[in-house]
Amino acid sequence: MTIRVSPSTLRGEVQAPPSKSVMQRLVAGALLAEGTSTFYNISQSDDCTSALTLAAQLGADIELDEERVRITGTGGRLKPRTSKLTPGESGLAARLFTPIAGLADRPLEVFAEKSLRGRPMKSCEALFDAMGGRLSTTNGSFPLKLQSCMRGGDAALASPNSSQFITGMLFAMPLLSEDSSLTIKNPTSTPYIELTLEVLADFGIQIETDDYSFFSCQAQQKFQSLEAVIDGDWSGAAALAVAAMIAAEESIAISGLNNNYTQADEAIRGALLFAGGALSGIDDGIQVARRPVRTFQVDLNESPDLFPVLAALAAFSKGPSHLTGIGRLIHKESNRAKAIQSAWNLLGIRVDLDATADTMTVYPWGINRPTGITKLNPSGDHRMVMALSILAIGGAGPIEIENAECVAKSYPEFFDDLETLGVKLRVVKK
Repeated sequence: MTIRVSPSTLRGEVQAPPSKSVMQRLVAGALLAEGTSTFYNISQSDDCTSALTLAAQLGADIELDEERVRITGTGGRLKPRTSKLTPGESGLAARLFTPIAGLADRPLEVFAEKSLRGRPMKSCEALFDAMGGRLSTTNGSFPLKLQSCMRGGDAALASPNSSQFITGMLFAMPLLSEDSSLTIKNPTSTPYIELTLEVLADFGIQIETDDYSFFSCQAQQKFQSLEAVIDGDWSGAAALAVAAMIAAEESIAISGLNNNYTQADEAIRGALLFAGGALSGIDDGIQVARRPVRTFQVDLNESPDLFPVLAALAAFSKGPSHLTGIGRLIHKESNRAKAIQSAWNLLGIRVDLDATADTMTVYPWGINRPTGITKLNPSGDHRMVMALSILAIGGAGPIEIENAECVAKSYPEFFDDLETLGVKLRVVKK
């Protein structure tokens, strides 16, 4: 599907989408819990569908409607309904549910689709081995073969390329037959680890940590069932907030962000303030006003998903802006740093990448912006779709985004919400 997004003025109010990061963790906990857990404000994203699919494949009973999902768990005694697990394109679902699947007493395989194929999974081999289990990858990636279950022990990860490996182990460790520990050298994306520990605590799980570099866990704990409203998503809200700062008539309101759990991408608040933004709180969210964009510098090592939308914001500043942490972008749905550089350059926006300094520099777009239609491909990356939409909204001419349906990975209502705010868009028929 190709969507044409045209320069527009935003006005009104919209609700933030549900957080896929929160929901996937809640689904995992519900799979392992005794009894039935119920969650409201559920996400219809592809990644959350993958999490529900994996939970069902591993033995959970799931009742799903538009408003809620009820998950009857296994009490930690997995009952796989298939030998082939399918996380789709979700990196979090794959890395979260693979260690959980390592609790099963039968061999299993994990298969990936599209953008997930080729993403690194080698860390899982060492973790399984240290915990008394056995897992093999295919050239360091998918498909995976889980050949024997984990029991417990002491494992270590050196500079992991994703905190998702840690999250998966932290969900599995409480149900191992022996006590366990996990040592992390140079932990990354620690807000995501904090979120994981908060969710586990709500399920009644106790894990001790020393500054997110060491975790110790008592064996044979029990997950309790849980009822919860899924938090609004700061990742999706970030795209709306950046669009508002560039193109609101006056301001827009984003509701549904009165959250219970830590989210890394709430860092968008500080990033927008650095860029000269004006944010104010409302009862359950934020209001973002249109403001001139100042040159800014931000370190995104702890919140790398903000790179595309902030790279879009930087194009509207009066001088070069610097975003640090490009090393975190290599193994996303695309190599996001290079994808941003390529797409922005096609629009006449200069982007420099400095691997040594780990920094992206985005230069001002200037006045010679293309007024005709520009066709761009987001490289199968949902966050690139959002960022390209922002550039179109604030630009001088329409951008046609090919394969725009990949935005459903995290935010299937994205274009509906843009239309609610007054954005001009249309589906382009081939």
